[in-house]
Amino acid sequence: MHEHSRARSPLPPPRVRPLVAVLLTCLAACDAPPSTGPAPRGDAALSSPAPEPGAPLPGLTLEQRALFERGRGIFQTEFTPETGLGPLFNNNACSQCHEDPVVGAIGEEVETHQTAFHGGVCNDLSGIGGPVIQDSVTPALHAALGIDREPLLPEATGTAHRTTPSLLGFGLLEAVPEGEILALARLNNNAGDGISGRPNRTADGRLGRFGRKAQFATLGEFTAGAFLNEMGITSPTEPKEQTIHGAPLPAGVDPTPDPELTQDAVDATTAFMRLLAPPAPLPRTVVEERGRVTFVLIGCAGCHVPALVTGFNRVPALNLKIVRAYTDLLLHDMGPGLADICLGQARPAEYRTEPLMGLRFKTVFLHDGRAPTIAVAIRLHAGEATRARNRFLALSWLERSALVRFLQGL
Repeated sequence: MHEHSRARSPLPPPRVRPLVAVLLTCLAACDAPPSTGPAPRGDAALSSPAPEPGAPLPGLTLEQRALFERGRGIFQTEFTPETGLGPLFNNNACSQCHEDPVVGAIGEEVETHQTAFHGGVCNDLSGIGGPVIQDSVTPALHAALGIDREPLLPEATGTAHRTTPSLLGFGLLEAVPEGEILALARLNNNAGDGISGRPNRTADGRLGRFGRKAQFATLGEFTAGAFLNEMGITSPTEPKEQTIHGAPLPAGVDPTPDPELTQDAVDATTAFMRLLAPPAPLPRTVVEERGRVTFVLIGCAGCHVPALVTGFNRVPALNLKIVRAYTDLLLHDMGPGLADICLGQARPAEYRTEPLMGLRFKTVFLHDGRAPTIAVAIRLHAGEATRARNRFLALSWLERSALVRFLQGL
């Protein structure tokens, strides 16, 4: 039977959630601009004062704007072996991966990551070249070893593929108080709906929130780690070069003394990322509004929490702001079909809830890009998302189409 000929399935009643979760959903509802009909998508810039994608947060001081622009310049710098690139790397500039549709957003690259998981304990294999397996080498390293990329690690128990995430709005996520995220974890575990989100934590116990497994606690660590793992560029907080299966690099293949990037340059790049404005959702018609309501009713908002609120912050642009990111920044078990690697306390099947802001810029979906459409991505959800997925599948064709159209406008 064709999908559009199915009997319309009634939506389940919304889950009874504690007051804070209800408040966050209501805040997200306030985001929807009033619609007078199916306005053309091209009118978005005229109907909303929100910054264009890739712009800084509104309300920056002249000094903050200057730091933002300096960081943007470093973010777009194309490094060479003489300025620190490699000898192992994935690309030669941050902007070569984070480029579509603007600097700081998504990219087409797909990386390989490997870790080992034994007895419930995760080893990121950083001592022998993991967790990122670089796909390129400098000419000097190729001449010395005759390799074109870093070899895979036989010690790994899991291999993952990763698409490039958008960084837009990440500073607002960093500014969300830890207590708010932990409160969402407590709500999840007490709701009785099969969702049991939990935080990832770094080795020294700090709350993780960045990376597909929430393995980084701060944007500064995320940035320094990316310089090292993606471009082979050392810095004061990441001073050691990547190795090839733990072996020292051959003499003469790395001409730049370590650290190859100053802390000031890392900090400026971090500031650029921290001050990037989130992409504003497109104006919604009645159809998208119906899809937004359905998104909440079938349980998607149990993990993709529509809105978070930042705490007190000395940067006014980050102070007490609503961020409509559609995430809880917690780890959730997505089932064995999506399991790949561990990181920190995150087990192979656990992922941080992916923020949905800017979803409209993506052309493939899920952490590894295996889903060609949003609908396919939802169908592949399992584990804690099984009930919401099944409710999605039980919707009528019109209800599903409205939900997908809502997501396509984020």
